[in-house]
Amino acid sequence: MKSRFLKQVRQQNPLVHNITNIVAANFAANGLLAIGASPLMSNSIEEMEEIARFSQVLVINIGTLLGNDVEAMLLAGKTANKVGIPVVLDPVAVGATQFRRETVKRLLNEIKFTLIRGNAGEIAALAGVQWEAKGVDAGSGQGDVAALAKKAAHDYRCIVALSGEIDVISDGSQVVKIANGTPMFPKITASGCLLGAICGAFLAVAKSDNYFDATLEACATYAIAGERAAASLNPTEFGQFEVGLLDNLGGISPEMIEQYARITYA
Repeated sequence: MKSRFLKQVRQQNPLVHNITNIVAANFAANGLLAIGASPLMSNSIEEMEEIARFSQVLVINIGTLLGNDVEAMLLAGKTANKVGIPVVLDPVAVGATQFRRETVKRLLNEIKFTLIRGNAGEIAALAGVQWEAKGVDAGSGQGDVAALAKKAAHDYRCIVALSGEIDVISDGSQVVKIANGTPMFPKITASGCLLGAICGAFLAVAKSDNYFDATLEACATYAIAGERAAASLNPTEFGQFEVGLLDNLGGISPEMIEQYARITYA
C-alpha cells in the first residue's frame, strides 16, 4: 500500500480530543505523542463545546463511564458534527451490560460517527449477531468477521475497523483485510483503545473522501508497529512489548508501511 497520511500526521501534529477511560488515558496519550499527534484528554462537560471547536478530531471511548461522561460525549459529539470534524467511537464491551448497550445506542442515534473501531465481540453486538464475549475480550463466535464489519458499517453508515488476528476495515461496500499484527496486542491493556486514538489522528489530517484510506493506513501502521515490537521478544514479555510498541510507533516510516503491510481487498 502507498503511505499517504503518516507524514501528514507528523507534519501537522493534529490535536486529538479523547473522551476516554481511566485505564487507557495515559497509554493513549503516549501513543499519540509517539506517532506525532497531540493528545488532549478531557471528560469535563463544562468545556466540551469549546474543545470541539479547536480540535481536529474527537475520539469517544466508553470503557469506564463515570459521572456526566455520557452527557459530555453527546455534547462534544454534536458540536464536532456542527463544526465538521471527524468523530470516532470505541464501544468498549458494549454487549456486556444493559447500561453500555443503551449508552452506545443513544450515542449512535444522536451523533454522526465517521468510524467505529472495536473487536469482534463489540462489532457483533452492534450488528445484532450472536457472539460469546467476556467483558472487554473479543470472545468467539461462528460469524464471518468480514461480514460483521460490513453489516455494522452499512447499518450505521460509517467506516468500521474490526480488530483481531486479521483486522477488517469496511465502509459497508468495500472490505479490506490486514494480516499484520501479533498475539501480544490483547495481552496489554488499552491496546485497542490506543488504536482508536491513532485512527483519529490519521482521520484528522485526511479529507472526508479519504477517510477510508486514512483508517486503513492507521490500522496497518499500528499492526506493523506491534509486529515489529514483538519480533525480538519472548511471548510473555508483555511489559517490554508495551514499551516497544510506543518505540516502534515513533520509529515507523512510510517506507516500512509500504514494505511490510499485508493487505488484501475482498
